[in-house]
Amino acid sequence: MELGLATFADLPSDVSPEQRMRDLLEEAVLADELGLDVFAIGEHHRPDFLVSSPTTVLAALAVKTERIRLSSAVTVLSSDDPVRVVQQFAHVDLLSGGRAEIMAGRGSFIESFPLFGYDLDDYDELFSEKLELLLEIRESEHVTWSGRHRAALNDAGIWPRPIQQPLPVWVAVGGTPQSVVRAAALGLPLTIAIIGGQPERFVPLVELYRTAWEAHGRDPADARLAINTHAFVGESQAQADSAFATPYLEMMNRIGRERGWPPAGRQEYEALRSPRGALAVGSPEQVAEKILFEHELFGHQRYVGQMSVGAVGHADAMRSIELFGTEVAPLVRAESRRRAELAAPAA
Repeated sequence: MELGLATFADLPSDVSPEQRMRDLLEEAVLADELGLDVFAIGEHHRPDFLVSSPTTVLAALAVKTERIRLSSAVTVLSSDDPVRVVQQFAHVDLLSGGRAEIMAGRGSFIESFPLFGYDLDDYDELFSEKLELLLEIRESEHVTWSGRHRAALNDAGIWPRPIQQPLPVWVAVGGTPQSVVRAAALGLPLTIAIIGGQPERFVPLVELYRTAWEAHGRDPADARLAINTHAFVGESQAQADSAFATPYLEMMNRIGRERGWPPAGRQEYEALRSPRGALAVGSPEQVAEKILFEHELFGHQRYVGQMSVGAVGHADAMRSIELFGTEVAPLVRAESRRRAELAAPAA
């Protein structure tokens, strides 16, 4: 199983954007040095998150890292231009020697829609149309295309081209069945974000993806799935809770007030980081156990943990990343390999 990190680059009120950017680069470089597989950066257009242009930061990381794959988490494709998205990721791919990935999503935050002149009534149609165009651009240097939400292209040449052919594109979802079916129909790998409740409730969504994948005549072995959750690793459960619980709850309640969610406290937090909850938080052994529990449910090929949540201190985040790379990753990789060998048909 591939193991990686994602971040929204939360920007606490007492940290300058300049300092947060330095911290973000340091987190990614450490992840690369530890041999993790992917580092993904979110896109937001609000004061409590740093990054509005993931490709700008990924380009910087492309020349500061050596092996780790570099992805958005997510590119809010509905309010972006697919031509520019492919061009920008092609630059990241060229700078990194072929390590760029696009993780495309509709976005759970809506600030980018009025900012770039889009109507929220077109929320799903925008994503569907722009994903279609992005995939056409990915496949061909010259594109002829027309749609409802963007000027038509007539044999338009789009450069530069990336090293990877094709440039990897994942579809990220939060639980919408139609988005899952769309990804399967297009033959695209799927990332499911699990940020609340119990992971078991996402099993039908994964089954839907794999059923739709096969229904379109594709080999089941080619379907790729990633699971993304909030995560934090400490030397012990108590140490992880001390560093993570308060910033996590403050962030979730801040967002929750905007969306009408009921407030969450310590009781809700402890339920979420219990053995069957959504949070992968605790000692290295506990976090590995949670990731492997989810692997039993979903059989996914990639896990991505989001650790720098809210006002989690940079030193605490760095220590969590270190423990994830040096202690959690070996446990998970060894066990996932063992399971794969057991599942393989006898020669």
